[in-house]
Amino acid sequence: MMTPSQEQQRLQEIRAGIDALDMEIQQRITERAMLAQEVAHIKTQGGKVETIFYRPEREAQVLREVMHRNDGPLADDVMARLFREIMSACLALEQPIRVAYLGPEGTFSQAAAIKHFGLSAQSLAVASIADVFQAVETGRSDYGVVPIENSTEGAVNITQDLLLKTDLQVCGEVNLAIHHALLAKQEELTSIKVVAAHAQALAQCREWLHHNMPWATQMPMESNAAAAIYASEHSDAAAIASEQASHLYDLRVLVNGIEDQPDNTTRFWVIARHASGISGLDKTAIIFSMPNRPGALHEVLGYFAEKGISLSRLTERPSKQAKWSYVFYADVEGHSEQDPLKSVLAKVAANSSFYKLLGSFPVAPY
Repeated sequence: MMTPSQEQQRLQEIRAGIDALDMEIQQRITERAMLAQEVAHIKTQGGKVETIFYRPEREAQVLREVMHRNDGPLADDVMARLFREIMSACLALEQPIRVAYLGPEGTFSQAAAIKHFGLSAQSLAVASIADVFQAVETGRSDYGVVPIENSTEGAVNITQDLLLKTDLQVCGEVNLAIHHALLAKQEELTSIKVVAAHAQALAQCREWLHHNMPWATQMPMESNAAAAIYASEHSDAAAIASEQASHLYDLRVLVNGIEDQPDNTTRFWVIARHASGISGLDKTAIIFSMPNRPGALHEVLGYFAEKGISLSRLTERPSKQAKWSYVFYADVEGHSEQDPLKSVLAKVAANSSFYKLLGSFPVAPY
């Protein structure tokens, strides 16, 4: 047992050690930033500007290594987030990255964009998922972040429909835990007549709303943040949104964690005008449809099985080209430029009535 004076002396020694480490960390970050600037100089020397500075495969590799060599006491994902911000700040020195997401500020799409690109990226809030695609297609933004599926409610149909039409590539994925809060100006649930939220959020909280607020009218909105704005302007309304939205829009958190499934997670895709390289741990997304004959789908799926390639997702969606015609969306393990997947995809394309490669991308590091 230390005496009070010994304890105080030891604390001073520890704090001095922390101060010294802080100085060293800051110096190393500065050195890293200077190297990033040198990378930018090399890429732009001779007047040739290389427009693609962000390499999703490279960043995924770095974050995996960070987590692999981490031995605590900080958790792997905490350490990865720290390096994510360092990488984000250094990349901004090379070239500012513009990222479009479904706004307004405070949506889960924004949270996904920050998780993937860090706080140093320039964010562009747009009014709809279709506007995210348009912002990237027209060059207003370098990248877009769009929801593709939820662990409770399944595929996000509007995103799937837009992927069918676009020339953009999927170059990354983000997994985001989704925890919903009920926000309002009022303090009592019984004062609420309308609950506003994105349709997906309403569906993810269906059981809770049924048991706790059966009298309330449910109002679908373009986004949860838009619902929060609506609740801030209507005293008889509540919004389902993130707890962060309560601070942004001056609302009370009436109930937290109202999602029906505690492990509720949404997967987002990063879309761009360029493809992602090989990271070593990748997925590939495709769309295809089959001729109308017995066993056609079974035959195509067999190509993957023969090579031991796993399909992590397979969904169908109306093609909207003809009545009762469908297209299949599939995520498979591997990169489209590497065998055995490369050869399998060639067989799928040759034996499908429609085939589209959406892109290959690194598996989300954390």
